[in-house]
Amino acid sequence: MQSSASAGAGLAITFYLPEAARGSEEKAFEPNAYIRITSDNVVTLWVTRSEMGQGVRTNLPAALAEELEVDLDKIRLEQAMPGARFKGIRLRTSGSGSSSGTFTELRKAGAAAREMLIAAALERWVREPSTEKWVHDRSTCRAQHGTVRHWPSGRSLTYGELAEAAAKQPIPTNPPLKNPSDFNLIGKPLRRLDAPRIVTGQAVYGIDVRVPGMLFAAMKRCPYLGGKVRSFDPKKARAVSGVRHVVPISKGISTGVAVVADNTWAAFKGCEALNVEWEAGANRDFDSDRFIAKLQSSFDQEGYPIRRGGDVSKAMASAAKKLEAVYVYPFQAHAPLETMNCVADVRRDSCEVWVPTQTPETAHQDIQKMLGLPPEAVKIHTTLLGGGFGRRLFVDYVHEAVELSQAIRKPVQLVWTRTDDMRNGFFHPASAEHLAAGLDTNGQITAWLHKNAGSDLSMFGLPTEEEKKDLQMYVKGESPWGSFDNPYNFPAMKVDYVPVDTPVPTGAWRAVEYPSTVFARESFIDEIAHAAGRDPVQLRIDLLQPGDVLALGEQKIDRRRMIRVLEIMREKSGWTKPLTDVAGRRRGRGMALNIYHAGSYMAQAAEVSVARDFSDIRVERIVCVFDCGLPINPAGLEGQVESGITWGLSATLHGKIDFRNGMAQQGTYSDFRVMRMNEMPLVETYIIPSNARPGGFGEHPVPPVAPAVANAVFAATGKRIRRLPIRADDLPDPGNETMIKDKV
Repeated sequence: MQSSASAGAGLAITFYLPEAARGSEEKAFEPNAYIRITSDNVVTLWVTRSEMGQGVRTNLPAALAEELEVDLDKIRLEQAMPGARFKGIRLRTSGSGSSSGTFTELRKAGAAAREMLIAAALERWVREPSTEKWVHDRSTCRAQHGTVRHWPSGRSLTYGELAEAAAKQPIPTNPPLKNPSDFNLIGKPLRRLDAPRIVTGQAVYGIDVRVPGMLFAAMKRCPYLGGKVRSFDPKKARAVSGVRHVVPISKGISTGVAVVADNTWAAFKGCEALNVEWEAGANRDFDSDRFIAKLQSSFDQEGYPIRRGGDVSKAMASAAKKLEAVYVYPFQAHAPLETMNCVADVRRDSCEVWVPTQTPETAHQDIQKMLGLPPEAVKIHTTLLGGGFGRRLFVDYVHEAVELSQAIRKPVQLVWTRTDDMRNGFFHPASAEHLAAGLDTNGQITAWLHKNAGSDLSMFGLPTEEEKKDLQMYVKGESPWGSFDNPYNFPAMKVDYVPVDTPVPTGAWRAVEYPSTVFARESFIDEIAHAAGRDPVQLRIDLLQPGDVLALGEQKIDRRRMIRVLEIMREKSGWTKPLTDVAGRRRGRGMALNIYHAGSYMAQAAEVSVARDFSDIRVERIVCVFDCGLPINPAGLEGQVESGITWGLSATLHGKIDFRNGMAQQGTYSDFRVMRMNEMPLVETYIIPSNARPGGFGEHPVPPVAPAVANAVFAATGKRIRRLPIRADDLPDPGNETMIKDKV
């Protein structure tokens, strides 16, 4: 268990091993890349995604063990490593697809092994002499708790006893899968297999790795966007006790100078003493406030046509009432608890790396290119991740450690400081959303316009000039999420995207594009509901009628499932029961919904209280109702809801990265705040039972949080929040009661 780490993103996988890899151990049964059973009755299951808190080291083994018929507490877990064994199998962890994307293939892998073990048992029993008249067919045998039992005779054989014979059986191409009504693990609340090791400090994260002869390094990084080292003087750094080397580094997204020492403290102190002159570069004047103003001014541009329906111009021209608003989402940091780190050991003809990463195969491929090594000469050990959130999809910190190890010819652990991690990584891009709507005399929406201005994610490579000319590029990518896959029925609809280049390195953030677009969309729907005098929940239900299936590219959005989620949310939240103010505080309730890639359907209701002098906002309760298909582990889903809501609240109430003079300003948890325990609301989770295909869940609770809270603030104060994070300055003047009375 100590060496195990598990799964992640949903991608098509090939689970049968190449013929040459089967039977690599004489008495081992390895029907596919995920399972090994040896004659000593040890069952090993491989997990092919990275564990970063989402619970995949429980969920993925559960899918395998369910069909294999072994007890979870009897198995040994191993982390998959790029190489021959998993050739053709994606190890990337992203997109909330760890469980949902591997679910069917893992079940097939377990079922294939089970059928081969049963066939081996039957073959043995047929050959054994007996005076009894036996019934020898598949229906008389059952796999159970790591054994195959023959019910007519009462005989049984352990999987270990059958391992060698099972390895000689043909692999079934379409093994029968269990009926969901017979599940023993799937759909049941499961305790995290790795929890005891984590809470007792025995689990190994990247930052815990130690290898023989290893040195420790930190790096003084250029603070300017796109800047570089002009010159440096290593004398003072080398004078620090324990410092061994001072090496310039150029392979990451930020250039700088690394200090290598006998321990991390000496490396940090060496960096402090190091004298570096920086070349600020072309972005030295970049300012995030001016950039956000530029985003808003870009609404005058035509943009890329993302979605069209009906005649918007005609509908707006004839509208009895028109509404419009602009919503702004700031730059955000990932700020994982474990900063970026990597241990690299580069030798003359090999390289070995220990790293907390979401993309071990990317690291494997990049190192081959960097060092000119064949695939078999590079080993990637994926450790536990102390938070990923999309930041660890990119392996820039691996590049740095490999470059450094190659330079000093020693194994080295490069650790980013908290400030490094906050200011020198990839950021969630700032965006601005312009929305407009036309209403008829009955308060019905006749037209909907949504224009998003934002930046493409440089983490994955920016589009070329030729690609930018392709008007269908963004439509093909079904992007921006949340505006493209708007689930509502509007007679006329127009959605556009305006890309605005930024020098800020941008990358995937938890829920990627959804947080900003859903904040705008769901807040504006609330604005329309109040302007039309309609209940916000009922308006959404009406806009989802007739409950059909909306086909958008590869997505099939079942509006009936969304309506059901809203109806249950209305009941569980007590939506129709008014909140009463308490001494010194006004209270309000708001809600929002989202559909994440047509896989999971979610609605949230938030209750807030605001001090009468508007000095603070408290989120007191959030009710989350969702349908994500078959819930593999309900206990894990509850944890994900609480995690995602905490993440969403941090961004809603606190999170923001400012850039001044080409430099990120926030650097620690003191100025880039996240939620503390004393700020957390009561979180209620309601899972709607379903036998539909699992839909993923790691990122899904994040997008509805901000609009639900912002709509609740409006219900309490009459003030619309259109820019995050929510500040006391955004609320009404405490001496002005007119707004409150008008709202009531």
